[in-house]
Amino acid sequence: MGPKYGDAHSVGYELLYPQVLRAQGIFSPRTVNIHFGLEYIAENLDAPTVVLQYPSKRELIRELKKGYDYVGVSFLLAVMHKMKETVALIRQYAPTSKIVLGGYGTVLKDEVLKPYGDYICREEGVAFCRRLLKEPEISMPYQHPLIVSWLKVFGWKVSGTGKIFAGLGCPNGCDFCCTSHFFSRKHIKLLPEGKDIYAVAERYLDLDPSLVFLILDEDFLLNKKRAMQFRACVMKGGKKLSIFAFSSVKAISQYTVEEILEMGIDGFWIGYEGTRSNYAKQQGRPIADIFTEFREHGITVLTSMIVGFDYQNQEVVAEELDGLMQLKPALAQFLIYGPVPGTPFYERVMKENLLHDVYIKDPELMYRRGDGFTTLVKHPTLSPEAIERIQRWCFEEDFQRLGPSIYRVLEARLLGYQNLKHSPNPLLRAKAEYYASELRVAYPVFLAGRLLGPNAAVRRWIGDLERRIHAEMGRPAPSERFKSVMAVGAALWSALTLKLDWFQHPRLIRTTYRLPDKRWSAFEMWEELHRNVASPDFSIQVELQHAKQQVWMRLEGALSANDAEGLAHRIQESLARSKNHLVLDLKKLHWDKTTDLKPLREQLANYRSRICVVLPKLSAAHPEIILLASLFHQYRG
Repeated sequence: MGPKYGDAHSVGYELLYPQVLRAQGIFSPRTVNIHFGLEYIAENLDAPTVVLQYPSKRELIRELKKGYDYVGVSFLLAVMHKMKETVALIRQYAPTSKIVLGGYGTVLKDEVLKPYGDYICREEGVAFCRRLLKEPEISMPYQHPLIVSWLKVFGWKVSGTGKIFAGLGCPNGCDFCCTSHFFSRKHIKLLPEGKDIYAVAERYLDLDPSLVFLILDEDFLLNKKRAMQFRACVMKGGKKLSIFAFSSVKAISQYTVEEILEMGIDGFWIGYEGTRSNYAKQQGRPIADIFTEFREHGITVLTSMIVGFDYQNQEVVAEELDGLMQLKPALAQFLIYGPVPGTPFYERVMKENLLHDVYIKDPELMYRRGDGFTTLVKHPTLSPEAIERIQRWCFEEDFQRLGPSIYRVLEARLLGYQNLKHSPNPLLRAKAEYYASELRVAYPVFLAGRLLGPNAAVRRWIGDLERRIHAEMGRPAPSERFKSVMAVGAALWSALTLKLDWFQHPRLIRTTYRLPDKRWSAFEMWEELHRNVASPDFSIQVELQHAKQQVWMRLEGALSANDAEGLAHRIQESLARSKNHLVLDLKKLHWDKTTDLKPLREQLANYRSRICVVLPKLSAAHPEIILLASLFHQYRG
């Protein structure tokens, strides 16, 4: 949670605040970052599994006392001290449990980690854990869990984000990058094809049509074949997607901006690093051209810059910052050049004795402070204090010159709307409509910006942006004006909670998988349905959604009256034996070849309080649609 709690500056439960938008205070969007890898592994095991996110000491102890064969701990180097504390609790309260260590902290050698773990995972986690538990090997794509995090502005929920975990590792090989070298510059495609990525997005949209997406894969656009497959699926599916992705100048240079928008991508994290850093990933089109083109098409950019390269001094950093500010990124991160064990930069630092003496004497202190906000390495001309001061200055300059990032995003969206609204490409016109909806929803945030912005110039710019948006989208309604006043109050409350450190730590998130729980006692029956009822013309897909305590059942193909009878009977049995809720997805049912769903309706009528249906558009005219809609609630997320 930061130095106040004995942690490094950026190690907490959030990505944007304080790691990226640390100078923006109340204007920083906030979101609890869920450790997706743990949920991914748990989803793809056969053994009963529990995942804890952000447990307190008391909550962890209570869980450990229940008795587990294995306890996994995922950690980064910066929180190694907390890994040790956790291991001590496991050995005290669950002495028979085997401990599995995983995460990027396992870049350390066995002799360092063996005292704390019985097993160490330094590879793709699903395959490792299945071998450990003697479960048969399964092939990719694995089953993808649906994990949603909520983005808040001034404490208000503004959007839900579905994470799509598409790949591990990065082939670019930047000398400081743990991600690249942890997997030996290899790329592991968890979702091997574009259709696999799109299928996960569809499942999320079934859950909530308003979700936006984060694709976790540093090689997503670098692999052009897979990316273009995904684009083809998006264009064929016809669904509006809003995607934020990680990429590089090298990867982006393979595409036109139209192709990127057709994929649904309207946000990027791009490494700016330094003008003389010369990383391979920066080869391609001029970065100024990319940033300008993206901004004019509504695509927002989060860029990262490094402070502490050998060639840099105060004047050079100021010049590089000026260049970056001219590109007008929506968000900017500034990190200190630091060594991570296992990377080429770390090897050079150790070989040339560039590590500051205090960290040679105490390596664990280096791990704890190795978060990108502390100077660890000797610099030819700058002291550690100077580098850290320059970094803080960069964050503050970005905020003071360009203003809060939320308004920069809205300005990019406005430009994109203006440039795309008359496009001959229907997908780009649809993207313009999406931008317009975002702008309209954002009306209430402007008053807070005009009153509380960091300086007079920024406050004037926010006011001007508001007027430009109103001229394009229409004047605010009375309800929007009222919300604007409420937003000011919410912003002031956010300022108070930050100052007093109130409500800053997330509550425990506990997710169970395959536990012998009455709520899931009938799940084996649910799983058997796709084998026992399926026919050459009809199939069933069943998905257990642990977090929502519900079963999602997709019917595909032509359903005969006899098959409907058998299916209804088996669903009835499963509902009678459990307390599960059922979502019956009928969008892919061939209504022109489906004879009668009367048995399904009649036998399930007694359970309609626990059943929701997903129906196709009414254009697929069939009398059963009307009957089902009148009997069951339609799923709304």
